Amino acid sequence: MADEASPSAPTRDPSVPPAPGAARPPTPSASERGEAPEARWFGFREVDPNAKAPMVRQVFDSVATNYDVMNDLMSGGIHRLWKSTLIEMIKPRPGMTLLDVAGGTGDISFRFLDAAGGGANAFVCDINEQMILVGRDRAIDRGVLDGVEWIVGDAEKVPLKSRSVDVYTIAFGLRNVTRIDAALAEARRVLKPGGRFFCLEFSRVVLPVLRDIYDQYSFTVLPRLGQIVAGDREAYQYLVESIRQFPDQESLVGRIEAAGFGQVRYRNLTGGVAAIHSGWRL
Repeated sequence: MADEASPSAPTRDPSVPPAPGAARPPTPSASERGEAPEARWFGFREVDPNAKAPMVRQVFDSVATNYDVMNDLMSGGIHRLWKSTLIEMIKPRPGMTLLDVAGGTGDISFRFLDAAGGGANAFVCDINEQMILVGRDRAIDRGVLDGVEWIVGDAEKVPLKSRSVDVYTIAFGLRNVTRIDAALAEARRVLKPGGRFFCLEFSRVVLPVLRDIYDQYSFTVLPRLGQIVAGDREAYQYLVESIRQFPDQESLVGRIEAAGFGQVRYRNLTGGVAAIHSGWRL
């Protein structure tokens, strides 16, 4: 807490500009403005929070057509097992409605609909139109013409009614939003009471030996693969850095609880390379 001004120290009226030549007050930092800590970081680069979303959008414009291929390369194909685990935890059934945020390619929604066995519905919401177009094309190729709706929208302002979905998922997307807490609040808003929240995301490796190998692989191999496969080294450099900037497992639990979810827990996958966080909308 800041010290209170002494009675003898005059306080300047903020509505009156400083006199010419007078020292101007320092510009408030992001934390002093109440800004989310992650809002000013694009990977390891400090940026204007208002510029972050367009920069992230540009990354995914660049990698959209190769996104699933690069997920295979980034995880050695293990992301498919992680997603299968996510679907097992959701336990899809007929009549359920899913909102998959940052799910433009449709991978989670297709798995959800297949597991539900008919009668379920999915909304796919992604801020990146190019990702949505890739997902729509995949749906046509798979013959999925009903039961899924494609929405270009922001995780911080989801264009759905309150209390309208049974399950909310966000897979490998929460670390890319500008304000995590705003996205979590939106997740709670759109979920029905008794609905469930799931976040599958790269996390903090808990095995020391694996951590060293993973760091070496992430910072040396992945950007090179991004250059070779997607023609964009910088995009995958950002993706690697964004993982390191994302809250660890326990910190994310606290933020999900602060958003109003109950019974929040997480499950580490592959020694913490990824984790699935879940909570109930009470």
